Amino acid sequence: MTAAEIRQLFLDFFRERQHLIVPSAPVVPQDDPTLLFTNAGMNQFKPYFLGLAKPEATRVADTQKCIRVSGKHNDLEEVGVSPYHHTFFEMLGNWSFGDYFKRDSIRWGWELMTEGFKLPKDKLYATVYETDDEAEELWKGETDIIPSHVLRFGKKDNWWSMGDTGPCGPCTEIHIDRGPEFDSDPKAFVNTDSRRYIELWNHVFIQFDSRADGSLVPLPAKHVDTGAGLERFATVLGGHNSNYDTDLFQPIIRAIVDASGKEYSQSETGIPHRVIADHVRCLTFAIGDGAMPGNEGRGYVLRRILRRAARFGRKLELHEPFIYKLVPVLVDTMGSVFPEIKERHSHIARVIEAEESHFGKTLDRGLEQFDQVIATVRGSNASEIPGEEVFKLYDTFGFPLDLTQLMARENGLSVDEAGFTQAMERQRARARAAGSFKAEREDLVFDGELPETEFVGYTSLTIATDILPVSYDPESGRLVFVVKQTPFYVESGGQVSDSGTLEIELDDATVHARVNGVSRRDKSVLHVATLDHLSAELQKAVAEKQWLRGELSVSREHRLPTQYNHTATHLLHAALRAAFGDHVHQAGSYVGPDYLRFDYTHFNKPSLEELGSIETQVNEWIRGNYSVNPNIMPLTRAQELGAMALFGEKYGDEVRMIEISDEESIVSRELCGGCHVNRTGDIGVFVIKAETSAAAGIRRVEALTGETAWRYLADQRAKVEQFVDLLGSAGSDPAEKLRLTLDEKKALQKELDQLRGQLAGSAMQSLAQNAQMIGSIRLVAQRVDAHNLDQLKEMGDALRDQLSSGIGVLGMVAEDKPALAVVVTPDLVKAGWDAVPIVKELAKSLKGGGGGKPHLATAGGKDASMLDHSLSLAPALIQKLSEATGS
Repeated sequence: MTAAEIRQLFLDFFRERQHLIVPSAPVVPQDDPTLLFTNAGMNQFKPYFLGLAKPEATRVADTQKCIRVSGKHNDLEEVGVSPYHHTFFEMLGNWSFGDYFKRDSIRWGWELMTEGFKLPKDKLYATVYETDDEAEELWKGETDIIPSHVLRFGKKDNWWSMGDTGPCGPCTEIHIDRGPEFDSDPKAFVNTDSRRYIELWNHVFIQFDSRADGSLVPLPAKHVDTGAGLERFATVLGGHNSNYDTDLFQPIIRAIVDASGKEYSQSETGIPHRVIADHVRCLTFAIGDGAMPGNEGRGYVLRRILRRAARFGRKLELHEPFIYKLVPVLVDTMGSVFPEIKERHSHIARVIEAEESHFGKTLDRGLEQFDQVIATVRGSNASEIPGEEVFKLYDTFGFPLDLTQLMARENGLSVDEAGFTQAMERQRARARAAGSFKAEREDLVFDGELPETEFVGYTSLTIATDILPVSYDPESGRLVFVVKQTPFYVESGGQVSDSGTLEIELDDATVHARVNGVSRRDKSVLHVATLDHLSAELQKAVAEKQWLRGELSVSREHRLPTQYNHTATHLLHAALRAAFGDHVHQAGSYVGPDYLRFDYTHFNKPSLEELGSIETQVNEWIRGNYSVNPNIMPLTRAQELGAMALFGEKYGDEVRMIEISDEESIVSRELCGGCHVNRTGDIGVFVIKAETSAAAGIRRVEALTGETAWRYLADQRAKVEQFVDLLGSAGSDPAEKLRLTLDEKKALQKELDQLRGQLAGSAMQSLAQNAQMIGSIRLVAQRVDAHNLDQLKEMGDALRDQLSSGIGVLGMVAEDKPALAVVVTPDLVKAGWDAVPIVKELAKSLKGGGGGKPHLATAGGKDASMLDHSLSLAPALIQKLSEATGS
């Protein structure tokens, strides 16, 4: 049977038994911060098992995309070596949420295996938990399995739990005996990691709640969670030796053979083919679901996987980017089942190609460095690569630790992982020290529970409220207080905190203070105000923690432009997705009164034309004066409406959705707790100020709105007018005038360089004519007037031509930095002379170093005062080298 037929038969079997067939969840979890990737079929159903949500059907089945590359489910090192382990795989599964339980699960499982897939009954085994009498009796009573093939195992093999506490229960697994040709060891049996006996299908019976004290309490509703790897089913039903022999992998492997010219083998020589085939599946599905290679979290996992694949490509002599060319092959194989990879195939391929090209520039040099390292290790009769060398491969050449470990094992060596970790921590400490700053913190001592603060700043900027002074610092004049209601927004979701004023009417004085800080503590909002002095009545209120009545006002000059910028980020996000595709997601932001910054996932730099179109689109939406409507609704309803969620943000059951729309169209829907304008026209104007790279796969836009944008445009116009005036291009195209001016400058520079070359040649001719003889070697050692190192090298080339046979040493000082150039004529190079050791030795007195080639080498230094001394050492050095070589 083909993999497609197996998948369809499984789903049809459960559809006939009233199961709702649901689509696979993305491999990038959208609402589970505990996971890097979806690693099991049950991940998307966790809220049902935990009682946090109600399922749309009590019987469900699907095929789930899974990635296992971290934590206890890390199969990375087994990929390509084991015939069954993968980073990406499909998990076929069926679920019962408080509906059927063990009897139907076991009965249907046996029916599908023996009647649907027609597996031989005498080759099948069932395992049950050691105390699960019910499951064993059902196997023996409800099926015609050979009774002796029902086996009991302990917690390690037949117990499932979601965590240390929570839902858990026993499981039953179905195994198959593939015969002695797969393992002739007489000790081979079920659950012995033998290739002869392999697990096909696991049925988990979730019936207990595990408590912290270790007790098991029966759940009010019992559930079934099953999982079966499609790849293993395809191997067994297809009669193959390995998952890689199935039609899920063979088209990719054939494409790798075509690209490399290296035939595939099931032996060890086929490991590169298998690793690459596995890894391109993982990369394609992860990137298709929104992940991007990067330096942290799941992004770094993808980068590691891609670099492992690229390195195995080198073993097949594939030195140019090639992984991205395999994406269409995978799309042809699986695109009909998972249409997202078909819809986004061009994006997926471009991301992989960009990452391959970037790493390819350093991979070959890194492999050369690795060869030097292992030569040094072996030369010292050691068996472990030092941690510092492993870190250098990571830091300089981008080699992940596990890649170096893999290559070390291939060479019979180990890696000093502890030393690598120490080197990594030292670098992090240096980075922290370089970027550290002194941060003030508010030490708050308060007896009792702080009161809860209600935020009312969406609709009011000034309110009268109850105020509780908490502490006062007489040195700084800072008063810390809490309130029952506040209009002040606390920094969140990229939007900065508000600032404003506090006013308190007291019997002995009216307190006016600037509120310049707010922060959240549990459900309270702490406010920090700066006072010129503390009245007696306020001092007493602070000491006795007395409630006062006062007025809080948010600065309109701060809040309104912040609102312009926040709504503009939503418009920008929508415009970027419209321009580049659905892979664009917010990756960070800053929303303040001064400007907005928006980081987004994208793989290459937008052109000026693309940025112009995006800016135009945002301004069209602003001029369209669309309404901006906040709506409170259940999270599930917002998801149904397609609202964008901030990646990594944890949302409650109720969410706030900002919709930008009119009667005819919807511009944007995003989950957001920030402050916004009422209509897009309030923003006025939107201007992109800069677009840069924030990180690998992450681009950054900085933009202005409102009055700030108008001031920026006016300033730019003034600069353009000044520019036009300086060029004298009023009435004509200033860009064309500048181009002509630059062309003229370039021509004059070329003419000047030619004249300098002629003068240098003439000067070098004079120096060559006055060369001193050191034995049989003509030598020139002279300070020259050069403006930069390039000119110094040009003079050196001219001197070498004039010498015909000899050595030249030229020195210069530019911007208080000394430099040397040493040249050797071709005949002396053939005789064994080398400019590199000469320049290195002379550079020592300059407190510098250098390098180059035998005919021309250069050096820089720190001590310009020693240049003449360094040049004076040249005759003795040449004499010494001449005697050593017998020249």
